[in-house]
Amino acid sequence: MRNVTLKLRGLEKSFGQNHVLKGIDLELRSGEVTALMGANGAGKSTLVKVLCGYHFADAGEIELAGAPFSPTDAADAIAKGVVTVHQSIDDGVIPDLDVATNLTLDRLTEPGVGFFVNDGRLRRQAREVAESMGLTMDVRMRVADLDVADRQMIAIARAMARSPKLLILDEPTSSLSSSEAERLFALIDRLRDEGVAILYISHRMSDIRRVADRIVSMRDGAISGLFETEPLDYVGAVNAMLGHQMTEVDIDPVAGGEPVLRVENLKLFEDSRDISFEAREGEVVAFTGLLGSGKTRLAEIIYGLAEPHGGRLLLDGKDYRPKGAGDAVQKGVFMSPKDRSVNAVVPDFDIANNMTLPFLRAFSGFSFLNDRMQRRACDGMIDKIGVVCQSNADDINTLSGGNQQKVMIGRWLLKASRILLLDEPFQGVDIGARRDIGHYIRQTAKGRTTLVFVAEIDEALEIADRIIVLNEAAIAGEYLNRDIDLNSLVADVSGPGERLALAG
Repeated sequence: MRNVTLKLRGLEKSFGQNHVLKGIDLELRSGEVTALMGANGAGKSTLVKVLCGYHFADAGEIELAGAPFSPTDAADAIAKGVVTVHQSIDDGVIPDLDVATNLTLDRLTEPGVGFFVNDGRLRRQAREVAESMGLTMDVRMRVADLDVADRQMIAIARAMARSPKLLILDEPTSSLSSSEAERLFALIDRLRDEGVAILYISHRMSDIRRVADRIVSMRDGAISGLFETEPLDYVGAVNAMLGHQMTEVDIDPVAGGEPVLRVENLKLFEDSRDISFEAREGEVVAFTGLLGSGKTRLAEIIYGLAEPHGGRLLLDGKDYRPKGAGDAVQKGVFMSPKDRSVNAVVPDFDIANNMTLPFLRAFSGFSFLNDRMQRRACDGMIDKIGVVCQSNADDINTLSGGNQQKVMIGRWLLKASRILLLDEPFQGVDIGARRDIGHYIRQTAKGRTTLVFVAEIDEALEIADRIIVLNEAAIAGEYLNRDIDLNSLVADVSGPGERLALAG
């Protein structure tokens, strides 16, 4: 029987009236990889932040190696043996410093180091850390000059230099190719053999099949399934995460009318294969695939933010090659980008000004904004899409992530479009908000074609009439959203040789 490294009992966490963690009971054991699965809003991030010391639990107990564990902050959590490698790789490294400094940075802050650094000793220590982790790069190289995989390995090596009892890996392969991911998996195998407890957070079924000794599913802030009997029940874990069979969706697929968008022999990247498809009026088409599959690139090309490397686009039968986002909007092509905090939300604006920003001219006369008309339109959309707020004059930052996302999507539903592009429209929203957004997108789909770009298969299944799978910037499969062969869909998403093993 393996030793229990971390034990959670009755863990609770709320933000205002939002009950995020609801009595979490969980054990993580040494020398074991526990895969944590959960849809957006399930509570995974909050759980990790409690373990990292970013949030305090409201109730419950945490034990680390048999002792009470209640970190005061992230540094305290690390000092006590809980180390996290976050999804954003550069959160674990400092790109402008060299490898040696990154690997030994924590030692430089230890008491007694003094004001002067012995450069030779620092590099010697860095080489020892690198060699212990199987890293072969020159420690004098600047981290920013390394590829993504090496930066990821350095972040993990830096974490392991702290000799953690528990290592948390949050979507560690999200920026890696399959060969780069295999290097990471080999390292995880070594750490497991050395007795480190590993919590591995991922949506990639191929990752989970490769590394997991057990699977924990979360849904709506609670543990919804624990799977540790060989062979692991992967489909059961996905169903526990979703609360229903993945293919059970309340959608009657629409065939659509005439083609609004035709894509002919389009090359997303210089060395990628051609792709061709049609998107028809009234139809919602979901594009899904792993990070790097080309989803966002396709959206950017259609919106005029990137140039294709060949092929052509036709909008309502006419050649379409937008000169930029403004030109695309003029032609009736709207896009809600992913990562709303960087690309969409204007933090100093209230809800009404955020929602109506692209269309202020439509609410103006003789260069003067008609405030009443603007706010009336905003109120109508707030009601339709279900934004929870006091009024349209609320500061955008007072809203939850889900309600901010509703405002951003409502922005592009205020006016009629011919093509609506939604890049990760459910990013960072809870399940309830996701369903509200999806329902309204489908409800308003007439008169345009809607292209939705999502990484999670369940999100595609919940919104689309048709699903197109991208793999390495090429179309790997296409499915009408009715009685889908889930095994085939997952295999297309993951790539050759990664077919989902159906239990039973």
